[in-house]
Amino acid sequence: METKFGSRTAWNRRWLVVYTRPRWEKKVDKLLKMQDIKSYCPLRRVTNQWSDRKKVVDLPLFSGYVFVWVSEREEYKVRQTLGVLNFIYYMAKPAVIRDNVIEKIQNLMTADADYEIVSSQELNLGDRIRIKCGIFYNQEGTVIKVRGKNVLLVFDHLNCALLSNVPITNVMLSTAI
Repeated sequence: METKFGSRTAWNRRWLVVYTRPRWEKKVDKLLKMQDIKSYCPLRRVTNQWSDRKKVVDLPLFSGYVFVWVSEREEYKVRQTLGVLNFIYYMAKPAVIRDNVIEKIQNLMTADADYEIVSSQELNLGDRIRIKCGIFYNQEGTVIKVRGKNVLLVFDHLNCALLSNVPITNVMLSTAI
């Protein structure tokens, strides 16, 4: 219910983010759904190569995080779920994610299954990366420097080096090394 002033009550649901134990995202998603709590853990399909075999696995797009659609009354139930560490907070309140952001993630996952989130903390000097979009689409390069949200990298073409500054959102770690 809402008052005539539009204030939220305990029954209004909104998207929140929970932080999970390491590698518990899919388990937490399943446990929440078993409690009739709407949750969303976007997964990306990855082929892992071992010395003796290849295996296709679904890994969380956001490592350590699951989205939940809950009211204030349901927050306690979420906190008590095995594997949930806590909500992600912003300004001393659980961080609320807008509905359109969740819709964009869902659309992105259905439209382009070959997506990966790369944090600047995951990139190191010398890493081989591949460009996901733009003029250098599908080209591989070597990380020279990480500058905030941009990556300075070198492309090796035709016996010369081309230096480029690429937004971190446009790169993924290269699997073909």
